Amino acid sequence: MTRVVYLHGFASGPQSSKAGFFSAKLRECGVEVEIPRLDGGDFEGLTIAGQLAVIEKAVGGRPVVLMGSSLGGYLAALYAARHAEVERVVLLAPAFHFPQRLRERYAADLERWEREGSIAVYHYAYQEERRLGYQFLVDAGLYEDEPDFNQPGLVIHGRGDPVVPVGVSQAFAEGHRNVTLRVMESGHELTDVLEPMWEEVRRFLADERG
Repeated sequence: MTRVVYLHGFASGPQSSKAGFFSAKLRECGVEVEIPRLDGGDFEGLTIAGQLAVIEKAVGGRPVVLMGSSLGGYLAALYAARHAEVERVVLLAPAFHFPQRLRERYAADLERWEREGSIAVYHYAYQEERRLGYQFLVDAGLYEDEPDFNQPGLVIHGRGDPVVPVGVSQAFAEGHRNVTLRVMESGHELTDVLEPMWEEVRRFLADERG
């Protein structure tokens, strides 16, 4: 049976609430699930390239479904666009246009970030601020805004998302016939619609297994 590799969001970790919820549901269905720690234990040295390397190790060149939240969704799309062994992708509020969005988010701190080499970022997994190196911003600029994967994809996005507007996913889905979009009455975290999301994911993967 196809494995699922779940990719957590920015400044988060394998113990996130969505990761725990979906891994439990999938395992109840007999699906093997892996949730790698995307910073590899070095949050300050984090890069998109480094996270893609962690995903590559987890996938191991074998057939897989990638499921990702926010930045994890963007990473799943990036990896799928480059690796044919990815059979399907499930993207939860994917952070498309991430390089641009990152610069906008830290616009007031860009000069200081470059000058000091790192800035303090609140890390949800540790529940405290951790330093993040400037190389994260530089490396992010090397990647495309909307990865052009051709595998079947399910995108779930909150209508009231203040972080990544739902229109971003709507435009992406309109331009990709392989993608199904489901809009939920929720925000960016989507933690208040876990059961409805699971029903969408379950149906999507059940269709895959036929």
